[in-house]
Amino acid sequence: MDDRPRGGRRAALLLAVITPLIAELTLGNPPLSQIWLMLLWIPIYGAGTVLIRELVRRRRGGWPSVLLLGLAYGIVEEGLVLQALSSPTMYGVAGWAPRFLGLNTAYTELNLPYHAVFSVALPILLTDLAFPALRDRPYLKRTGLIVAGVVFVLGGLLLRFTVATSIDPGYQAPAAMLAGCVIAVVLLAVVALRVLAPARSPAPAGTQAPGPWVTAGFGLLAGFGYLALLFPFGGAAQPAFTHGAWVAAPMLGAAVLATLTWWLVRRWTTGGGWTDRHAICLAGGALVGHTAFGVLANAATFIDKLELSALGLLTVVLLALLSRRTGTGSITPPTGRHGRPAAEGSTR
Repeated sequence: MDDRPRGGRRAALLLAVITPLIAELTLGNPPLSQIWLMLLWIPIYGAGTVLIRELVRRRRGGWPSVLLLGLAYGIVEEGLVLQALSSPTMYGVAGWAPRFLGLNTAYTELNLPYHAVFSVALPILLTDLAFPALRDRPYLKRTGLIVAGVVFVLGGLLLRFTVATSIDPGYQAPAAMLAGCVIAVVLLAVVALRVLAPARSPAPAGTQAPGPWVTAGFGLLAGFGYLALLFPFGGAAQPAFTHGAWVAAPMLGAAVLATLTWWLVRRWTTGGGWTDRHAICLAGGALVGHTAFGVLANAATFIDKLELSALGLLTVVLLALLSRRTGTGSITPPTGRHGRPAAEGSTR
C-alpha cells in the first residue's frame, strides 16, 4: 500500500524547481538571457531544500529548525562547494571587508542568512501555501528522501567541477577551513533536528499582527535593506560605499536589521491574527525587495533591467493568484492533545 501523501511528489517537484528561481534568477543571477545556467543550480538547490523540509517535517520541527538548516545549506554551498567563504579571489569579495580567520566576513554575513531565507525558508513557505493539505507532512517516502540526498551530493559535485573551477580556477580551501565548515554544518543540524523542541501552535503571546499590506512593506524594506547594507553596488568597493574600517557600520546595521526582523515576525506570528495572507504578503514583499535590489545592483544592461523587472512583476502576479486561493489559515503546525503536534500520516 502506498501511504505517500497525495500530491507529495508534485509538491516536492515544485519546491525543487522554484528554489533556484527564487534564490538566483529573481536576483539577476544569471540574467534571463542565460537562464539555461539554472540547470547547474537545480540539483543542489532543489534537492537541498527538499531534503531540509523532509528532515524537519519528520522531526516535526518548526521554522527555527528550517532556518538553522538553511544556514547549514549556505555553509555547504558557499564554504565546501564554491569555497567562496574563504577564497581570496572569487567574486572579489575578499576586498569587501577585513578577513577574519580566513573568512570573507562581509560575504559570509551576506550569504549565509540569504540562503537560510531565500534559498530555503521562502521556497518552503510558498510550496506549503500552494499545497496546504500537506504543509505539516513530509512530501516523500523514505526512498524519495534518499534520492533527494543523493541528488544533493551530486549537485554539489556538479557545481564544484563546473562553476567553481571556471570562476576560481586553482583555489582549494585549506583543510582547516573545510573541517570547520563540516563541524559547523553538523552542529547546526544537531541543534535543528535534535535539540530544538517539536513545533507547536503557541498561545497568543506577542503583538497583534498588522495588516497584510504592512507586512508586505516591511518584508520589502527588510529584504532590500539587508542586501543594500552588505552587497557593494553602484561602483562601490565596500558595502554601503564605506572605506576601510568603516565597513563595520553597515555590517552591524545588517545584523541589527536581521535581529529586528526575526523579533518582529516572531511576535506577529505568535500574537494572534496571523494568516496565510500575511505570510504571502511578507514573503512577497521580501521577494520584490530582493528583485528590486537585483535590478539596481546585478542587472548589467538596460535589457537585463527590463527583463528582471518583468520577472519581478510576474512574481507579484503569481503571488496574488496564490493569495486568492488561500484562506485565512495559519502556517503554524497544528497541535494535538496536550499541545503536542498532531499525528502525521506514515511516510515509510
